[in-house]
Amino acid sequence: MIEVRTMVWTLLAFGAMATAGSALAQSPAKAPRQPELWATVDICNAPHHPDTIGIRGSMPGDGHAGDTLYMRFLVQSQNATTKRWTDIGKNGDSGFVPIGSAAVARQAGRTFELKSSTTSYTLRGEVEFQWRRGDRVLRRASMPTSAGHASLAGAEPKGYSAATCLLP
Repeated sequence: MIEVRTMVWTLLAFGAMATAGSALAQSPAKAPRQPELWATVDICNAPHHPDTIGIRGSMPGDGHAGDTLYMRFLVQSQNATTKRWTDIGKNGDSGFVPIGSAAVARQAGRTFELKSSTTSYTLRGEVEFQWRRGDRVLRRASMPTSAGHASLAGAEPKGYSAATCLLP
């Protein structure tokens, strides 16, 4: 099961990066290592963060200290009937956030507090990753949240990692 998941994530990640076009093909930067590329829900309606979803991502560096890593955190809701995922809108979109030099792998996260509701709904995160050199995007990848990842900070409770979040 784990081998299949790793293979699927590898195919998704490299497929998403391939769509970046000729900038990807012309980039001298190293290809990212798969185990360092992930997204997870690290907070879900926790005692210190009620009505909140926390999304965390990890991305590998490309070995170039002058390149910058960026992440965009999106909250998505699942339609109970169709089971399709859609972005919840501007209140669930961090925009692209610079997370540091691409010399090494990095993690970052964002929390989103939502209005309290009596209706239950299922949420997940989608993280978009970019490797940039100046204003030029070298690579792109995007993936939904999944479970089983080790956050360096921010998880509540400590070590929490899930694919989805059920609120309230």
